[in-house]
Parts: sequence; structure tokens; C-alpha cells
Amino acid sequence: MTGIYTQLREDRMISGQSPTQGLIARLEQRDRISPAERIALEQALDAPVLHRAGEMILRAGARTADCRLLVSGLAARIKVFRSGARSITQLSVAGDFLDLHGLVMKQVDHGVLALTDCITAALPHRLLADMIEAHPHLGRLFMLELAVDAAIQREWFHRLGRQDALGRMAHLLCELDARIAMAGLGNEDGFSLTMTQEDFADCLGLSSVHVNRTLAELRSRGLACWRAGWVEIRDRAGLVSLAGFDPNYLRPDAAPI
Repeated sequence: MTGIYTQLREDRMISGQSPTQGLIARLEQRDRISPAERIALEQALDAPVLHRAGEMILRAGARTADCRLLVSGLAARIKVFRSGARSITQLSVAGDFLDLHGLVMKQVDHGVLALTDCITAALPHRLLADMIEAHPHLGRLFMLELAVDAAIQREWFHRLGRQDALGRMAHLLCELDARIAMAGLGNEDGFSLTMTQEDFADCLGLSSVHVNRTLAELRSRGLACWRAGWVEIRDRAGLVSLAGFDPNYLRPDAAPI
């Protein structure tokens, strides 16, 4: 996995760099992006918008006319019961589309919450449809994005039902480590992760107390340490082994599409 790591440069997503940089970095892990495709992506996006931590970026049931690209920050897909209890069904990192399926679904069935300050850029459905027609290769890459999105959901569901708390926590950290690195934002030592123990609990189906014990166990084993918004990977091979993590469902390899 070391080949997908680059120098951490979170500030580039907020300054003069292109809003598509995280997306293109990940797509280019999988296949070559032509200059024309790159330009088409950049020109189709609306101006970036800031969402403060705790703000709902999308609300369940909303009908949308665009797809939102997460330029920077950490967002969560959430489902809420009538009782108010919440579950996080997926985490979105820089370079992820928050609702690419909205092009065909037209209505979101979940909320998207900004866990940190987030910057998004909207891609209108009409421009997305035109871009897919003009650049079929990009259309296939977007299909792959949706396929990987579904694979992540299956992986979470599978582990929630069959893996113990320590393994689930280790797997979540391994997955985020790989996905953040694929967007060009990770390094060998770890990655930025600003979450609360309640957020972890809602991802993993645990109590906050159990989350605290599980993180302490990972630290005591010398595998990983989460502190002050940073995950330090102390033994990546050991963490991967404990999690049973195989990154193939993220499609990190390069192959023509």
C-alpha cells in the first residue's frame, strides 16, 4: 500500500488548487485521466461552498438537481430513527461525491452531515449528463465510483454483523487510511481524523464507552493511536492483520476502464 502515499497537503484543497484534485488523484490511481477529461470536470463544477462542522450538507428526502463533490473535510452519511437515535452508514473524505447516485435517483434517502468544516462544489445533473455523453470514459469511471461506494457499504454491513469491536475499529482505520491516501492526503505515519467518540460509536454500532476501551486496546497493542484529531499508525501490518483488511474492494489498482 505504500505506493499510494504522498506528502500530506491538506491546505492545498482550500487555497489555489483545483477543487477536483482529490477526485482526480483517486481516479488516476485506477486509470489515466486525459487533459480534456480533467478540464471537463473542472469546468462543470460550481463555486466551492463552505459548510461548518455540525451543519447538514444534505437532508434526507431532498430532491436534488446536482451532485456534490467533497473538496475538503470529513462528512458522514446518516440515518436517523424516530427516536432520534442515529447511525453513520459511511464516511466521506476529500475527493468523494456525496450523492453521485442522485443523478438517477433524484432524491436522497439519507442525510449528509459535516463532521468537520467542509468545502463542497456542486456538479449540476444536466452538466454531468452532458459530460458523460461527451466523455464516455469519465462515465465509466463514475460507474466505478458508484460500484466502490456500494462495496464499502457491503463491507461495513458484513463486519457490523460478524466482527468484534476491536476488528471493526481496526478495519475502519485501515479503510480511511487507504481512502485518504488515494486522494493524495495521507502519509506513512497516519492521517488527520477529526471525529468524536460518539461519531465512532455511530459508525461501529458501539457505545461511546466501548469505543474508548477499543481505542485504548489498539494503543496498548502498539498498533494505532488516535489523539487530537490525528491517527498515528504505529504498526500498519499488525493493524491490517487484526482487521483482516483487504483493500481490493476500494479498487486501488490501475487498470483500463
